[in-house]
Amino acid sequence: MEQVHRSDIGWAEPESVGRSVFIDQAMRMLGVSKRTVYYRIRDGRLRTIRVRGGSQRVLIESIRDLVATDKQRTARPPSSSGAVPPASSQSVSCR
Repeated sequence: MEQVHRSDIGWAEPESVGRSVFIDQAMRMLGVSKRTVYYRIRDGRLRTIRVRGGSQRVLIESIRDLVATDKQRTARPPSSSGAVPPASSQSVSCR
């Protein structure tokens, strides 16, 4: 599937794509491995539907939500509250 770039999410699905895509298409749209798509489904970060034939399809809306969430995470500066304190200069001796 060829990606079409848009300014709001970085890509847009071609007009031929409906409300959901196959796992392989989601994999290419996100630029991740198939295993990563399955991990994100398992973790609830991607939502799917089962079609009549039994195959699983990823909802386009959940892909958009994931991309938006990931952009927010990477745009946020790291907070100082989770910083690790510097190591002590005292030495510890073992007897």
